[in-house]
Amino acid sequence: MIEEKLKELGLQLPEAPEPLAAYVPAVKVDKWVYTAGQIPLIGGSLKYRGKLGRDLTVEEGYKAAEICALNCLSVIKAAVGSLDQIERIVKVVGFVNSAPGFIEQPKVINGASELLGKLFGEAGQHARSAVGVNELPADAPVEIEMIVKLK
Repeated sequence: MIEEKLKELGLQLPEAPEPLAAYVPAVKVDKWVYTAGQIPLIGGSLKYRGKLGRDLTVEEGYKAAEICALNCLSVIKAAVGSLDQIERIVKVVGFVNSAPGFIEQPKVINGASELLGKLFGEAGQHARSAVGVNELPADAPVEIEMIVKLK
C-alpha cells in the first residue's frame, strides 16, 4: 500500500544504500526501528553535494531531504520486509550542511517531513529536529535519521 502511494507520487523506493563506515543501516528492537543517518545517495552516488546557502538552494535541499527519507524507508523495508509494517513515524532528525548565516534548516527538512505525511497520513506526523551543521560525510548537503514504531 505505501509503495503504491510512492508510485502515485511518481517516486520509487531505492535499493537500501550500503553503509559508508562501520555501522548497520537500521536496528530493529521489539516494535521499534532506528535508522542510521541516510544521505541523498542514488545508486551509490550523491545526487546533491555541498552546503545549503552557498552551493545549493533551499529547493535543492528539500529534494535532497526527500531522497534521504526514501533511503531511510528503504533500510526500514530491508529490516522488516514491508513498509506496511510501519504503524507510525515517531521521530525524524535532520542535519543540514549549512553555510555561515544559513537559517532555513526547517524548510530543507520539510522535504522529508512532507513526503512522510503524503505517504502515511496522520501516522506520518512526527516529532522532528532540523539542525544546521558545519560538515557532513562525503560533502552531503543533508542527512536524515528516523525512528519508527511497527504494528
